[in-house]
Amino acid sequence: MATATAPAARSAEPRTAPPAVVGAGALIPLADGTRTDYANFDYAASAPCLEAVRGALDEALPLYASVHRGAGYLSQVSTAAYERARRAVARFTGVRDDDAVVFVRGTTDALNLLARALPEGCTVVVSSAEHHANLLPWQHAGSRAARVVRLPLPASPRQAVEDARAALRAAPDGPKLLCVTAASNVTGEIWPVRDLVEAAHAEGARVAVDAAQYVPHRRFDLADSGADYVAYSGHKLYAPFGAGVLAGRTDWLRDAAPYLAGGGATGNVTEDDVRWNDLPARHEAGSPNVLGAVALAAACDALTEAGQEALHEREELLLRRLRAGLAAIPGVHDLSLWEPDHPRVGIVSFVVDGVPAGLLAAALSAEHGIGVRDGLFCAHLLTRRLLPAGHDQAVRASLGLGTTEEHVDRLLSAVARIAEHGPALEYRDDAGRLVPAE
Repeated sequence: MATATAPAARSAEPRTAPPAVVGAGALIPLADGTRTDYANFDYAASAPCLEAVRGALDEALPLYASVHRGAGYLSQVSTAAYERARRAVARFTGVRDDDAVVFVRGTTDALNLLARALPEGCTVVVSSAEHHANLLPWQHAGSRAARVVRLPLPASPRQAVEDARAALRAAPDGPKLLCVTAASNVTGEIWPVRDLVEAAHAEGARVAVDAAQYVPHRRFDLADSGADYVAYSGHKLYAPFGAGVLAGRTDWLRDAAPYLAGGGATGNVTEDDVRWNDLPARHEAGSPNVLGAVALAAACDALTEAGQEALHEREELLLRRLRAGLAAIPGVHDLSLWEPDHPRVGIVSFVVDGVPAGLLAAALSAEHGIGVRDGLFCAHLLTRRLLPAGHDQAVRASLGLGTTEEHVDRLLSAVARIAEHGPALEYRDDAGRLVPAE
């Protein structure tokens, strides 16, 4: 059997431990009746809560009250915590002095908000490589885009820039927006955001960046990137409490009707008229998710204090170990849009010849205590294009702060065993999910 672990010149374990995650070392049952610690490789879907985030919530909960509504002491404390969280998120995101920071539910919510704030007649250019959150809102019935141009998958980062430039140059006069991911949720490949921003601005267009998969792994600085908008989710940033961010230029957001109509967005309501609030309250109708905002800010602060460069170096070692190990297993193919050595965050999607993705994921879970994601990853156009013949879905292994060398080696060993011998158990369909047959 092929070796299941890649040779590593040095350990991926850091001299200083990364921020601790809640539930690390949790024991889970296997199909054979034994228990093992859970090896989580599904960070790209939702990351576990940081201990620092739980601590921040423990402090905030006894003082929780309504935000921006009450004169009482607890309401004032919660309002201050909510706005303090906004400032912390702004620092983490590197916003410009005149940018808005709007709290939303997540990346999908943020980009739908922006889609409804587009100026009339806006041309939107978007790649077929995008996650559905950055692919579908622009064509939604509520979007004000007059024209959506969907670019084909680029053969190289340079081609991505040239395709975007050509599409924007060919667009009719009027407002234009280029939408791009910072890192693919399928392959982990990092997109050339700076070059895309430069090309777009040269054609008079703005740029919106989906950084959902990027910010848990590397720092994204909005001002330094030159982009006009950025969106990301707390639940992928170790703050799984229903908060996310849309940050960027204020004019389109200020001129647009409120994303939701309701309390908080209103400055005054009469029998005949409504005066809407200015940003950010204009797009934060309803009772704000103060605990989600506090959690997100705590995660931002914890990652900053830990030093994202050091965390990135640790992840790179784990990622190399994983990719080299998978490459050594016969019948395993990882998905890439560009060259194998193109920079990426800690995400690898792959298939195993002769083993359907759903069966592989089920066997990894039930027999080895390993959690991965299988499917098309809400990026159907990209994933289907990258799949080898004979496969209709893939398995995705994504790394995070709780990933260890032992977890990587266990995954490699399990994939090698299944690739050679198949699953050890029989499986049956249970409401669309494979589970061990009784």
